[in-house]
Amino acid sequence: MFDFYIPLEDWINAGFEKISSALSPFLRSSSEILETLINAFEDLLLWPPEIVIMVLVSLLVWWASSYRLAIFAFVGLLLTFGIDIWDATMATIALALSGTAVSLIIGIPLGIIASQSNVFERILRPILDFMQTIPSFVYLIPAVMFFGMGKVAALVATMIFAMPPAVRLTTLGIREVSGEMVEAAKAFGSGRWQTLKDVQLPLALPTIMAGVNQCIMMALAMTVIASMIGAGGLGNIVLRSMQSINIGLGVVGGLGIVVLAILLDRMTESISNKMNKNK
Repeated sequence: MFDFYIPLEDWINAGFEKISSALSPFLRSSSEILETLINAFEDLLLWPPEIVIMVLVSLLVWWASSYRLAIFAFVGLLLTFGIDIWDATMATIALALSGTAVSLIIGIPLGIIASQSNVFERILRPILDFMQTIPSFVYLIPAVMFFGMGKVAALVATMIFAMPPAVRLTTLGIREVSGEMVEAAKAFGSGRWQTLKDVQLPLALPTIMAGVNQCIMMALAMTVIASMIGAGGLGNIVLRSMQSINIGLGVVGGLGIVVLAILLDRMTESISNKMNKNK
């Protein structure tokens, strides 16, 4: 009988091991930087008394959105303190914000470049398609292989998972700016990058903010999944509830996640709506 077998699994494992070995110094230094970033966010959130964080976050939400959402923010954070998941909530916020920040730092410039180059956009599109269709759990494997178990691997997996919306919507927003506006800017002597900075980016900002919103939501979702590789936070509470079949513990962890998801989503949505009104 004809037996046809391609050891693809072995080839991929060998390839990743060689890449990991070759990039070892870079991975170590990157791991230290990312760990410092996460710890800085956590220390910033856990250092002040809880009531100070509640008030500051509520005031920030009021300034960026509305007093109704500010009240929800205060009550929601007070709830996380009351049901004893404050530290886990702050750890989840720190990881989600760190992942979002790194995703945006990389994703928005890539989106800008893709908006200016059709060749780069065609190269980037299948990569983004692959990143968005691959199951989220698969991201954990290379992250652990390169960075080991822990928050750094969780941050890397979160960053990769959350980046595509930022890239796509940045590209879309800039490309949707009317040609007449661009031509008018060029007619007044603006160069390519000056037109991008003064015309295209300001007009594309609401669409870019929609990408930021999606990036934050996907980062938050991934931090929960990344509890499987030592991310900690609210995801760890949900994971423990699944392992022990403890419904109450799962509801407690879920409440914290719901509060964060609603708060972050409504806040970024409000900022985006304000930008649309001023457009």
